[in-house]
Amino acid sequence: MALTAVGAAPQAALEGKRRPWWVRNLSIVIGGGLLLAALAMAVFAPYLGTVDPTALSPIRRFRPPSEQFWFGTDQLGRDVYSRVVYGARASLFVGFMVALLAVGVGLVFGLVAGFNRWVDAVLMRVMDGLMAIPAVLLAIALMALTKASLENVILAIAIAEIPRVTRLVRGVVLSLREQPFVEAAIASGTSTVKILYRHILPNTIAPLVVQATYICASAIITEAILSFIGAGLPPSIPTWGNIIAEGRAFFQIRPYLILFPAVFLSLTVLAINMLGDGLRDALDPRLARRL
Repeated sequence: MALTAVGAAPQAALEGKRRPWWVRNLSIVIGGGLLLAALAMAVFAPYLGTVDPTALSPIRRFRPPSEQFWFGTDQLGRDVYSRVVYGARASLFVGFMVALLAVGVGLVFGLVAGFNRWVDAVLMRVMDGLMAIPAVLLAIALMALTKASLENVILAIAIAEIPRVTRLVRGVVLSLREQPFVEAAIASGTSTVKILYRHILPNTIAPLVVQATYICASAIITEAILSFIGAGLPPSIPTWGNIIAEGRAFFQIRPYLILFPAVFLSLTVLAINMLGDGLRDALDPRLARRL
């Protein structure tokens, strides 16, 4: 019996090591699962929604949650469940597009600034000035100069996130610029573009993936704040932020108007943050050995 137990322990440990790294990380499993569920809800919203989220029906206003209206109806008789399901589309689209735009532009700025001292002196002062303004206030200020639309919301939030990506990439480039393999490439006459593409860029992928998840979560919250105060997407486009904003006046008598969109918003942001934490642990060599 003792020999069996002793022999089973290394075997179980070996089987655990053979499992994929993402299976061994609970944060990735839970966060990724919740995020996939939210994405599925956004993609299949036309099939999951019971009615048109913008359809008005004054005779059924303020209906409580029931078999017919799962999340109840709002002050205009609109189905809250359908609005929450369709709201996932706008919120997730804004989050992903902001992350993609901020990472793309910030990557280029960071690579150039980290490898060119003259550009670094000018560009990073601009980035420092943008970072001195809170991201939410900068997005509100930019939206005040434009009209409410999906494109302007994405652009306003992305501009506020680009400096953080730029500084992250710049720090990675500065740490790699003095490495022997980069100095050897410079001494051999390799062009700057090839050095950046072959030696620098691959080392920025891991931190950028993690940073992109945090930017996505932050962008979803910022979009909800903008919509809540009326500076985001127009009311004709249901988002979790403007659903909460429209229901706040009736919170004391109809708390479900705020409860359901707030729960979906919180779970989605939690899922993205958990996924980011798990990817950080998995992609960091020092932390990956413990998994």
